Amino acid sequence: MGATADEDTWRHTTVLLVEAVDALLTEADGVYVDGTFGRGGHSRRLLQLLSPAGRLVAFDRDPEAVAAAAAGQTRVVDPRFSICHARFARMAEELAALGISKVHGVLLDLGVSSPQIDNPERGFSLRFDGPLDMRMDTTRGESAAEFLARADERQIAEVIRDYGEERFAVSIAKALVARRESGLAVRTTGELSQVVARAVKTREPGQDPATRTFQALRIFVNAELEELEQGLNAALALLRPGGRLVVISFHSLEDRIVKTFVARHSKSVYDRRAPFAAPAPVHLHALARVKPGETEVRANPRSRSAIMRVAERTEVAWPEAA
Repeated sequence: MGATADEDTWRHTTVLLVEAVDALLTEADGVYVDGTFGRGGHSRRLLQLLSPAGRLVAFDRDPEAVAAAAAGQTRVVDPRFSICHARFARMAEELAALGISKVHGVLLDLGVSSPQIDNPERGFSLRFDGPLDMRMDTTRGESAAEFLARADERQIAEVIRDYGEERFAVSIAKALVARRESGLAVRTTGELSQVVARAVKTREPGQDPATRTFQALRIFVNAELEELEQGLNAALALLRPGGRLVVISFHSLEDRIVKTFVARHSKSVYDRRAPFAAPAPVHLHALARVKPGETEVRANPRSRSAIMRVAERTEVAWPEAA
């Protein structure tokens, strides 16, 4: 169902390309992880800056992204580079299989790539009618349509409210269940948009009424927030002292998780049961919070919501203020 197109039709503009790679790179001959390869924008730039002794391992759970890399369509063909078809939450296990126990930097670009958004067959887009899939990894898991076909009204409302921050979540859930019970379960992105548009009474100027619902279903289907939590912990365990964690998020739920994670691991913790013992060491030091500049936002409107956070791995407890 839906139109097919050549890969070149779905061009992807990498967000915060220079800023992210410059923040990540600390040693030209180091080992780095690109946890969300996409179409390889960050990886290409990083490889340009690595020495012949450097190494880059990329991850992507989208089989199309991995296939594009394997076919050379992403222009990342380099003996220092390898890619794994896996979730970035599994980076520790995958790297161990490659004989890697520590790395100098981990990059996570949490945005959906343009090839995913612009391909109607993937079901991510409000602009094109296509199957209501929304899975990052199309080889496994439940699609958005399958979830809406079996979930009850309460479950649907909770997903749309919690992951989309949608104040009309209950009305939307009622409308979806009513349509399903009439024998017309939602199967396409166009059908979902129509149902939501009728259920949402008001919306911010310029925003499609179904934007928050699409976001919620995508996050839920792909367990994106759970994946992020697991991936941050995996990255922290892999980073050597002085190594960098760079995360680019595109909505408040993701950014809140990243901000909280960095803050939690940036504090020296005292054990109240042993008041004279040395505090537990600090694991991270927050370095920067970066947003795209006006020039980038004008050139790539999809970048306008991006927030990049940078932290550095450390094992040294910060001294108390005098």
